Amino acid sequence: MKHLIKLALLFTTAFSLLLSSAQAEEILVYTALEDDEIPKYLALFKKSHPDINVKIVRDSTGIVTAKLLAEKENPRADLVWGLAATSLMLCDQAGMVEPYAPKGVERVVPKMRDTNNTPHWVGIKAWMTGFCVNTYEVDALNLPTPRSFDDLLNPVYKGHLVMPNPASSGTGFLTVSAILQMKGEEEGWAYLDKLHHNISRYTHSGSKPCKIAGAGELPVGISFAYRGFMQKQKGEPVLTVFPREGSGWDVEANCLIKKPYIKPAAKTFLDWAISEPVMKEYAKVYPVTAYATGAPIPDGFPKDPEAQLIENDFQWAAKNRMRILKEWSSRYDGKSDAN
Repeated sequence: MKHLIKLALLFTTAFSLLLSSAQAEEILVYTALEDDEIPKYLALFKKSHPDINVKIVRDSTGIVTAKLLAEKENPRADLVWGLAATSLMLCDQAGMVEPYAPKGVERVVPKMRDTNNTPHWVGIKAWMTGFCVNTYEVDALNLPTPRSFDDLLNPVYKGHLVMPNPASSGTGFLTVSAILQMKGEEEGWAYLDKLHHNISRYTHSGSKPCKIAGAGELPVGISFAYRGFMQKQKGEPVLTVFPREGSGWDVEANCLIKKPYIKPAAKTFLDWAISEPVMKEYAKVYPVTAYATGAPIPDGFPKDPEAQLIENDFQWAAKNRMRILKEWSSRYDGKSDAN
């Protein structure tokens, strides 16, 4: 009898596990968040939603954007988490976005979300241009530390700068877009022509210029602030400089992908992605988040990080993105890394 009871318990346990497994929903998430960010955030999600399996496809902004647009007729992703808002605007224009108001969206400040009543995208945080300067290398080469975009045109930097390709990197695009908006297109392209003379190479990742600078391969990388701070934490001699004219920036944002069947778990994830626990985690290294968390400004950022952000016309940037990239590629792509 005891043997039968044990068998029955084992059967019940096995059946429960099978049922739980069958009920567990898997969602496919496309993201351009940094590799070392994702595990910290997902650990929070798994704690509150252990029954949802999250499959991540991660790449740089331009590549994720191209992948989404290529899959327009047969979308694979259930949602996007942490992609440039300007990229999501392109997807929206292509009719790929399902409007959705995640729980707590009323807390999100206006500039960090779509303007529709039911938003087509919702931001989580902003990221901005920064210069990653290898202090050892600039001293060894007797180079000044650049403090502005205009400083980068100094002939002493010829062959010493690395920058992301805007066609594949969101950081590259927000930087080019900022220059064109700040200076006007005619003067902006003239500036980029001069900058090109000093560039050694263009990378296909926004974080790679900072990694290159941190490793001492080149002394100055045009990248973004988060990566500079992470490289310094690893013990590399990296100083993160915010350009005096202001920093180009974009919103890392989320959206629901339009599909014949939208999984409830996808909406659950988007609710969680702007919830207070993960927003506080974002705020540990990004000072501008979708809403205030009370967290102190991370070390290294300006005292007023929002004042560092240029006046950014996201609609203009999204509308003109393809034209800008075509022009940029025709002028400068010869120095881009191989794919």
